[in-house]
Amino acid sequence: MQSCKNGKWAKQIFSMRREDGLWGNFHTLSRPVPGKSYTTEQALRRLLFLGYTADDEVIQIALKRMEQCIKGERKIDSYSEKKHDWPFFEKLMLSAWLRIFDAQNETALCVALEWAQVVEKAFAGGCYNREDDVAAFTRWWGRKPKSGFETGFGMFYHAALLFGVLPPKTEELFLDYYLSKPDGMFYIYDKPLNRPPEIFASREASCYLAAIEVLSRYGQAKGKLKFVVDWLYANQDGNGQWDFGEKAKDGIYFPLSDRWDKTARLTDSTFRVRKILCQLLN
Repeated sequence: MQSCKNGKWAKQIFSMRREDGLWGNFHTLSRPVPGKSYTTEQALRRLLFLGYTADDEVIQIALKRMEQCIKGERKIDSYSEKKHDWPFFEKLMLSAWLRIFDAQNETALCVALEWAQVVEKAFAGGCYNREDDVAAFTRWWGRKPKSGFETGFGMFYHAALLFGVLPPKTEELFLDYYLSKPDGMFYIYDKPLNRPPEIFASREASCYLAAIEVLSRYGQAKGKLKFVVDWLYANQDGNGQWDFGEKAKDGIYFPLSDRWDKTARLTDSTFRVRKILCQLLN
């Protein structure tokens, strides 16, 4: 939907952009609040769903700044959280976003490969083992994990970062782990991913699909996510379209079109579903 890139939602985001090409502080994946400035992360996610890619200058500027931060050449902002080793978390977060837009970015790939070694050790016994995870992290980083994101691999950032860098058996176990986690994918969806929402026309179903979209980039996703394909087709209407419902409008995944009447909603919903089906079936 090329028109989304030139629509009012993209223009709204651009109107909040600073002179340096970013928005506010980088981090937060919470839902944008009307009348409040976007964070850079919120803006990037919204632009991603509106069809922007690494070929667009607005994205290139942000990616360059993110890469500079990972390399220690320039700060992304002055924000930090005391409960985390913030530079370490920032490196994970920014590398994940770099790979979302540019899967072969060398700086982000280096970070991904480091994390991949920890993942491989954590799943070496055939399933996730916290003790093995902690031991591998400690050997890598020279200290024990300090906060939740440093173990467990349950976050959006881990899932977005690690596609294409895990050995086949480890990737299979990693996907099984994400699909069966009782609390889903942190920041995106807080229920088990192996149980699609019962009500398709809902914001919950839209958020669920967002987590599936992250996992769909893995090589073994087609086999693991067949049940998602079945769920999507089971919720297709008689005209071959899909509808996430009026309440799916959240300023993140929807709307894509300038309007959110039923016709536009069907168009937006169907576009998004067909995109993930193309990923999982081709």
